[in-house]
Amino acid sequence: MANFAKPTAPRFAVEVYQNAYLPEGGRDVSAIVTVQSSGGARLAPRSQAGPGSAVVLMVDCSGSMEYPPEKMRSAREATAAAVDALRDGTAFAVVAGTHEAKDVYPGGGRLAVADARTREEAKSALRRLAAGGGTAIGTWLRLAERLFAGTPAAIRHGILLTDGRNEHESPEALAAALAACEGRFTCDARGVGYDWEVKEVTGIASALLGSADIVPEPAGLAADFTRMMEQAMGKEVADVALRLWTPVGAEVLFVKQVAPAVVDLSDRRAEAGPRAGDYPTGSWGDESRDYHVGVRVAPAGLGQEMLAARASLVQPDPAGGTATVLSHGLIRAVWTNDAAESTAINPQVAHYTGQAELADAIQEGLEARKSGDFDGATAKLGRAVQLASASGNEDTAKLLAKVVDVVDAAAGTVRLKAKVTDADEMTLETRSTKTVRVKKS
Repeated sequence: MANFAKPTAPRFAVEVYQNAYLPEGGRDVSAIVTVQSSGGARLAPRSQAGPGSAVVLMVDCSGSMEYPPEKMRSAREATAAAVDALRDGTAFAVVAGTHEAKDVYPGGGRLAVADARTREEAKSALRRLAAGGGTAIGTWLRLAERLFAGTPAAIRHGILLTDGRNEHESPEALAAALAACEGRFTCDARGVGYDWEVKEVTGIASALLGSADIVPEPAGLAADFTRMMEQAMGKEVADVALRLWTPVGAEVLFVKQVAPAVVDLSDRRAEAGPRAGDYPTGSWGDESRDYHVGVRVAPAGLGQEMLAARASLVQPDPAGGTATVLSHGLIRAVWTNDAAESTAINPQVAHYTGQAELADAIQEGLEARKSGDFDGATAKLGRAVQLASASGNEDTAKLLAKVVDVVDAAAGTVRLKAKVTDADEMTLETRSTKTVRVKKS
């Protein structure tokens, strides 16, 4: 029998990349904050898992899931595969979502504890799922939140699958549900087929700090669900926040996660004491993420240096005490009259500025195309091709090539394709925020 080391929590490290030099009178400081967590027990065996994690699987069972019939069958099989990937000791439940939400396993508004018996019971319940009814995703999320409220698990993760538009509740109802769930659990969202609304699925994932993706064919669901569950089982530190402290006279302009995907966190600041604010990052396992931080400082004299901001990874105390600082880095400002120093752009900052622009250009280009503004679409998507080529974002470049004919990638010269499939357009839009890291020299 193999011997496994006792699981350990990840160790966090923070690195700051910036050009700290400002010209005389300069005020705006831009930095990339790279966070690395490592050394955790991401691949610990089932027998070592504890009660610290809870998962709720939300499966679309609306009437459209029966067309074609293999869609519902694949959803049942994919959810069963995800259940198989649960570690022993994980609290979990399965929710069937239509115009209402029903906890089909274990039922009774509670969570089961994963072991061989409960996994088989859950899969038996899944085999009885049938399609019928409408779609009201907010009700699914609210039920998940109530189920999570009954567990002491620190790491709470949802997986949501839908194949259609949220037609049986208002956009305001979905927004209210997301607001109620924000900070309560994280959630990965998936759209299967081509009849769902990209902005709804990506909006759920963004609000709940999860991932969003398209699964074009039902046959691909099982592999995707297994991968999502394995990643969820690798999370070991919950409710981590990026805390930014700024000195008197300084203010935070924006905070964006820029890798592995672009997520704007600027309006999600929670005050954390004098001149400090917390920005949520969710749960962590062994992984690395990058954040773009902009700070405006009070100008100082030439040759002077100041701390523009302190960036810390913190974990709040559930009892309301002092948060634990996991790691930190410093963002600096130095005033100089050397034009070469003050005009240089840090490679990491330049790269991620381009990646954020790439995401915006794709989304704006597709919107222009849908509205019939073909000149605007050509210009925006051409710029996207140029940015993808320059940054080495090959996956996005391939997706763009299914929507436009590329004449000169470096110049951004393209022609709109006369015919574009729904699958290609939705895949490009859904994955537009996925980024690549800075090329190694």
